[in-house]
Amino acid sequence: MEMISFNIDTGYLEGVVRGYRSSLLQSHHYQSLTQCETLDDFKMQLQATDYGNFLQNEPSPLSTSTIADKATRKLVAEFEYLRTNAAYPLNRFLDYMTYAYMIDNVILLITGTLHDRDTHDLLARCHPLGVFDTLPALCVASTVSELYHSVLVETPLAPYFRDCLSASDLDDLNIEIIRNTLYKAYLEDFHAFCQSLGGTTAHTMGELLSFEADRRTINITINSFGTSLSKEERARLFPTIGRLFPAGNNVLAKADELEQVKNVCDQIPQYRGFFEGSSAMAGGGAEASADMLEDKMFKLEVQLNRILTITQFQFGIFYAWLKLKEQEIRSITWIAECIAQNARDRISDFIPPL
Repeated sequence: MEMISFNIDTGYLEGVVRGYRSSLLQSHHYQSLTQCETLDDFKMQLQATDYGNFLQNEPSPLSTSTIADKATRKLVAEFEYLRTNAAYPLNRFLDYMTYAYMIDNVILLITGTLHDRDTHDLLARCHPLGVFDTLPALCVASTVSELYHSVLVETPLAPYFRDCLSASDLDDLNIEIIRNTLYKAYLEDFHAFCQSLGGTTAHTMGELLSFEADRRTINITINSFGTSLSKEERARLFPTIGRLFPAGNNVLAKADELEQVKNVCDQIPQYRGFFEGSSAMAGGGAEASADMLEDKMFKLEVQLNRILTITQFQFGIFYAWLKLKEQEIRSITWIAECIAQNARDRISDFIPPL
């Protein structure tokens, strides 16, 4: 019965998103792209893929920022087609997927207001998936308090702000604490919604959102070392979902060094590889270590999304496709930047989504 009802309401859009997934670049496409000598050659190689002539109106010389922007806009157009044609509860699920981008956009505007920057200029830097009808209205705010009340009333993020933060918090708290507080509320809310849908969606999204929650918990822990953030404040930023919750979270809340984080991650089979060669990571400096850990997390994220797109009759395919497509855009942007900078020795240092 679940399969029949799913197909009636969502079968067509599931077919569309599976078509999107099948058009992701394959290994031979990346091989051709890495062999390009110029960005004009790069553009011609992309024309033979699903990207087609998306750069045809762009004059030479191309920039990597233009390639990334146009690829992102193609992604947004595909996502909006899905959302425009979706019925409840899929349309609500797709809305949830955009809230993470909304958080980043609103944080960008808050940062601009705190530093007296022209928020209109910041609008151009907002991610298009996080743009909502009333976002430009936030630009009329001249103080943090005005911006807070605009966010509270005018945006879909209102419950997260109302339940977690006050206007004075925006002045007093570090911007990353605000971001992580909002993300915690968002992930817990999205997870609860997916669990309420039940069935295969609850299982697949439970897997994906648990990883996202754990990734944030690990990063918050490591980034708080050597800062003024207290251990009690750190613990309050951890999402109350994920494989690390509650026992791992309790240990990480009190951790003082990387080795303790490694010991916690070693308890989760999928996370054991995060700190392999941790001594080498530490020897490369904090920035190099963070980059290596981020790459390993991206690789696991790709693996999880790739596996879970195989399962049918569930909403996780929509989430997984978006994440894989974003990784593809990061990969082609990296290759393009290496070509532009003539950094051929690093051109293969990307993570293919397939």
